[in-house]
Amino acid sequence: MNSLQARLQLGLLLSLLLLALMLILGGSAAVRQIAEAHVAARLEHDADALLGALQPATAEGGGMGMSGQRVTPVYLQPFSGHYYLVRRPEGQPLRSRSLWDHELVVPAMVPGATDLWRADGPQDQALLVRAAGYRKRGQNLTLAVAEDISPIERQISRLQGLLAAAAGGAIALLLVVQSLVVRHSLRRLDWVRADIQRLEQGQARRLSEAVPDEIRPLVQEFNRLLALLGSRLERSRNALGNLAHALKGPLNLLVQALDAGDSGPQAQAQTSRIRQLIERELRRARLAGAGSPGRQFDPAAELPDLVAALTRMHRGRALDIRCSRRPSDPLPIDREDLLELLGNLLDNACKWARRRVRFELEQDQGELRITVEDDGAGVSAAQLEQLAQRGVRIDEEVHGHGLGLAISRDIARLYGGGLAFDRAPQLGGLRVRARLSLTRPN
Repeated sequence: MNSLQARLQLGLLLSLLLLALMLILGGSAAVRQIAEAHVAARLEHDADALLGALQPATAEGGGMGMSGQRVTPVYLQPFSGHYYLVRRPEGQPLRSRSLWDHELVVPAMVPGATDLWRADGPQDQALLVRAAGYRKRGQNLTLAVAEDISPIERQISRLQGLLAAAAGGAIALLLVVQSLVVRHSLRRLDWVRADIQRLEQGQARRLSEAVPDEIRPLVQEFNRLLALLGSRLERSRNALGNLAHALKGPLNLLVQALDAGDSGPQAQAQTSRIRQLIERELRRARLAGAGSPGRQFDPAAELPDLVAALTRMHRGRALDIRCSRRPSDPLPIDREDLLELLGNLLDNACKWARRRVRFELEQDQGELRITVEDDGAGVSAAQLEQLAQRGVRIDEEVHGHGLGLAISRDIARLYGGGLAFDRAPQLGGLRVRARLSLTRPN
């Protein structure tokens, strides 16, 4: 069942059915208890009247008998629904004529004891029996009075039917009302779908967050992911544009050399230059690795692979690349963004380093601070201002086209931070410090 409306309808239906069942059973039990209490009170009054009608029997010396003049006529009519039975210490029990030949089982009870129970009566009647122990004229007696409560049970059953019908109608009405409310509420999602269509057509850059509170986190997450993908796409376009621009010059020279029939040192130099540019982009791709958008960065898993990749890329120089400090838990930052930033900074440090490259990652008060330094010759104060400018290269003899630090700066700005450059106090080369906010960017 994939329909949200169907799930809500089913949940409401089950809840209402359970509530209706509890109300019907609880209401019926309460009515039955009230009715039985009323009947029990009436039986107690009848028992007092019957106890007063017990008189010494004239024919049986010392025995007890029921005075017919003081007995209510309902006890004389067969199967009238009102019955009594008196157990005496001697002789047969005194039975009401209404019992006819039905045997009513009543245990002997001590004086002062009372009991109330249900029993089967004549002609399938449901009896409520009240029995109590008495002492009269020096004799212990057990007097039981019973009344047919079948009419009450039938009325309770009828009440249950009426309640069930009313509950069914109410449930049907509530389901219809809920269906209308859900449909009206889900129409708000049409706005999101329209925003996505406008986004697809290039008429919008992000989804509107003027949506119900329940789906606003989803829209915010979508916008965050959209911003990350947009930033990554822009960096990719810039990298491709700069690569195409860098390839244009060597290709023109190579074509001119081939047209002139020159396949000597000039053609080989331009071919080597093109190969170096392509290898540079392949390095960046290897450093970023594979991953899905939005995946968090796990320093324990990613940094050893990154150091190993850099060591292989610069294996001819035997560089010592070490991470002196890193967080132990995954960071709430996009994996590919941080890998690209770290890869560019470390690759730049490896190009200029003599033997050693050191870096560290420190998480503090919602920020990530990255420090990368090398033991190279360093740069002058005037050159520090140019390092993060796109396409600017301090030394034209070092392979590359000046995009690594500029891309790193763009990534840092995306996460509300930036880059800073100075001289490494211990190694003596260049030190780059990056600061990124770990709160999710809009």
